[in-house]
Amino acid sequence: MELLVFIVRLVEVIVFAYLGLAACYILFFSIAGIFPYRTIHPDNPIKRRIAVMIPGFKEDSVIIDVAGDAMEQDYPKEFYQVIVIADSFKKETIDSLKLMPIRVVEVAFEKSTKSKALNVAMEAIGDEFDIAVILDADNLMGKEFLGKINDAFENGFKVVQGHRQAKNMNNSLALLDTVSEEINNHIFRKGHRVVGLSSALIGSGMAFEYGFFKRTMKEIKAIGGFDKELELNLLRDGIRIEYLANAIVLDEKVQKEAVFENQRRRWISAQLVYFRRFAWDGFIQFVSRFNIDYFDKVYQMILPPRILLLGLLTILLIVSGVISEIAKNWAWETFAFSFSDWLVIWTFTVIALLLSIPLKLYNARTLLALLKLPHGFLLMLKSLFRLKNANKSFIHTSHGIEP
Repeated sequence: MELLVFIVRLVEVIVFAYLGLAACYILFFSIAGIFPYRTIHPDNPIKRRIAVMIPGFKEDSVIIDVAGDAMEQDYPKEFYQVIVIADSFKKETIDSLKLMPIRVVEVAFEKSTKSKALNVAMEAIGDEFDIAVILDADNLMGKEFLGKINDAFENGFKVVQGHRQAKNMNNSLALLDTVSEEINNHIFRKGHRVVGLSSALIGSGMAFEYGFFKRTMKEIKAIGGFDKELELNLLRDGIRIEYLANAIVLDEKVQKEAVFENQRRRWISAQLVYFRRFAWDGFIQFVSRFNIDYFDKVYQMILPPRILLLGLLTILLIVSGVISEIAKNWAWETFAFSFSDWLVIWTFTVIALLLSIPLKLYNARTLLALLKLPHGFLLMLKSLFRLKNANKSFIHTSHGIEP
């Protein structure tokens, strides 16, 4: 019996420490994100030549509109070019794209990845650019996006992440995805910059010094989550990542359960892969060079997704409360933490999430969508049991807003 109690307590301590640290972590950066963070706007910045690169895999349904929209920037036309990297597009789509004043780079791989597509494209377009902007095939830039990106490079940054917002909130799942993205923007981008750490990259709506990006990407071999591998390499080398909250890129939010599950499965798998690859090096770099930016990013790789954190804590809180009521003496002797202990970290998590949601999303539609959270939690939980080989093959997310 004593051995059983020891095992139960040990497991509980591990779970409490893991979830408790995650709760404290997001609460700290959520509070930090409340404070203002403003970038300096330089006078008369140099106009840099920008390559707007849009890699796409079978994105025939959205790419024409996206490419057309990308040409409507409030930035001198002679200083930027739109490059569509077309992987497995239909012939009629390619023909339509070639009629537009853009550049089309056709690629084909046995195993398609975004990193391969970008590397081939940069070899094709040469070295005439100063900045590389990376979009997804469903992204729409705000009209002033390139101008704001250009200003940030005037401030000496090599890597800049824009503010990705929802293009659609047409059903409850898309609205939940919108809330999730804004929470991540608040905690992992703005909150981090407020305290002097790097913004997280997000895979699109990001910009790099062109030559530096071209050299760096040659070392990236990721199948899924190329932005995570890229980000870890940058922070290991001491490259600071800026965040521009006012440089807006609209991104399509998921509308179907299968897409939501596949997308999260791919993300979680990538994080675990990169944690295993970089964990020890992150610790060594922290001890030897006090590279807290890199160490912080490695730790982020094993943070539970926010919906899983909230869901697991809610379940454990309820279980703890029930046990403490029906078996008080037994619970006191067996468990290391009480109901009030679990309540504290549950409350930390709820406060962190509430502080991170923009005021514009506090409305009746969001409240109704939040009623779907238990279902979203179950989808996330399901994806955890389907991680095998998720990062060994390309998982395509189809796009196109449904009525």
